[in-house]
Amino acid sequence: MKKLPPGQRRIDGFPRFGTHLHRPPPPMPEDPVIALSGAVRRRPPVRLEELSRLPRREIVADFHCVAGWTATDLHWEGVRFADFYRLFVQPVLEPDTTITHLAFEGLDEVASVVELRDALTDDVLLADRLNGRPLGGDHGAPVRLVSPGQYGYMNIKHLCLIEVCSTLPVHRLGTGIVERLIEGHPRARVWHEERHARIAGRLVRPFYRALIRPIRYLSSKGARDS
Repeated sequence: MKKLPPGQRRIDGFPRFGTHLHRPPPPMPEDPVIALSGAVRRRPPVRLEELSRLPRREIVADFHCVAGWTATDLHWEGVRFADFYRLFVQPVLEPDTTITHLAFEGLDEVASVVELRDALTDDVLLADRLNGRPLGGDHGAPVRLVSPGQYGYMNIKHLCLIEVCSTLPVHRLGTGIVERLIEGHPRARVWHEERHARIAGRLVRPFYRALIRPIRYLSSKGARDS
């Protein structure tokens, strides 16, 4: 049995999970796009059908939730984010601008801020298929970010917007009580156990695990109400 990152436990299946799951998944747009904003010149949003211009990529990877569970051997299909960045983002960057961060936002209004060097890692995908099937609403349809080396909160579902930033986009960081309590680490690397921005990962494990039951309740309630 393969080794898991520190503090992680293997689970069966791949549940829909997150602090916002009292709401159902967002509806699927008729013509899905990924818009670009920030330090870029104006350009039309990238229609998802344009991703066919990029080579397809398949990876088998584990998904690590910051709460401490890991879903193993998930088969993702899509395009490398590095290829997307090269084809659609680099040509429209503002001249003489150094890009440091990318803010990813989904149709469910959940967002993450990822350092450019982490986003361009070879195994980071814009995925549209999971385990041989098109993504469903629970796991990020029509397309989602998949970054296997980072905790799940970086892996934005229902991706619709990428903000290209030359500095840390502070306006993208949560300011509510819950967001402050579970303030994510800016890099969120699972093998370094970077769970929290201010507290050592091993110290916050019990707190995150205590959240699993109430979040699962909200998730199941959202499924019943949808």
